[in-house]
This record gives sequence, C-alpha cells and structure tokens, in this order.
Amino acid sequence: MDEAKGVEIVVDGVTGVGKSSLVKIICDEFDLKPFSEMFEDENRLLNKFFHDRAKWAFPMQTNFLTNRFKQYSQAMKVGQAVMDRSIYSDRIFARMYLEYGYLKPEEYAVYNNLLETMLEHVVPPRLLVYLKVDTDEAIRRIHKRGRPDEVEVEREYWAHLNTFYESNYRDYALGGELLVIRVDNLDYVHRPEDRTFMINEIKKARQVMAIKKASS
Repeated sequence: MDEAKGVEIVVDGVTGVGKSSLVKIICDEFDLKPFSEMFEDENRLLNKFFHDRAKWAFPMQTNFLTNRFKQYSQAMKVGQAVMDRSIYSDRIFARMYLEYGYLKPEEYAVYNNLLETMLEHVVPPRLLVYLKVDTDEAIRRIHKRGRPDEVEVEREYWAHLNTFYESNYRDYALGGELLVIRVDNLDYVHRPEDRTFMINEIKKARQVMAIKKASS
C-alpha cells in the first residue's frame, strides 16, 4: 500500500457516545477526510433484528460487515481518512450476538470466516480513539438523539454491548496507537474547553505515533 494512503484515525465506542461529533471536530482540526458510519439498510434489517433477533442477526450483521469492508477499503485508497466506527469493531457485535444466542455457532463460524478473509485486504488505522462511557450516560444520549429503532431498545441490550466494547479494547492488539478517553462528563460539541481537551489528547497520541515511526 502507498505509504501516503491509509486510514489515519478511527473513532469508536458504544452507540450514542458521540463518535460522529468527534469525527467532525477531528476533520476540522487536522484537515482529514471524514467517513461517516455507513448505514445502508434498504431492507430495514436493523429494525427487523430488534423485533426478532435470532431470525435477523445473521443477515443484518453480514450486511453491515460487507458495507464496512467496502467503506474501509475506499477510505484506505483516499488516504488521510478519519472514520466513525469501522470493520475492526464489527466483531464486537457478532461476539455479543453469539453469546446471547442471536447467532447460531454455525452462523458465527460463517461470519468469522468472511471477516477474517476481508481483514487480509485492509490495514489497521494508525490511531484508534475509543470513547468510553457509562451505560446510563450512553442511553441518555441515545434518547436525546431520538432515533426510533434505538430508543425502543431495552437497557440490558446497551449494557451488554458496552461490556463487550470494554472487553474488546482491554485486549486491543491491532497495532497502531490506541487512545482511550472517558467522556461521561465531556461535552465537546458545546463546551470549548472540552473540545480543546479532546484535540490535545489526539495531538499527543499522534506525536507518540510520529516518534515511534521515526525510531522504527
């Protein structure tokens, strides 16, 4: 891959945490190219999933995985990209659905085989920013945003998903830098001091990246 190309930053975290807002801030500050989370769901699979999870988990998650692969591949070619979630966190959802019986073991095996094949054709981001938040704060933000498919979901689902996110980033081993920021009490959209804090944390992480690259 051309050294000048690739995904510079991925912002990740549980639903409602504030990924999209931070992506915009990062793009404005660092002159990077935004890639919003791809959400092509013409068959309303997400809505169907929340009404019958065991029936729709496999087609929904496979569809999301395919779209995330397409988008990540495009972002790599464009270069200097910052992404709202990516293919690298797709497995978090699949693992949760397997554990809670929404995915059958055979379905998860097929999904995982497809994922591993796709990952052979992409390179991890240089920096992954994981926004960590308490479940109740995430739910508060979800309800404030007001998307019907999300608002109707029970607290237990978001709590499980948040637990799987935290587990995933405790064991992060993709390469590149991982920056974990606790955002429960931050409002970087409306409070300038919080925006400055986020920018400075990302600047420091990128400086570490540059030092490591220079010494390698």
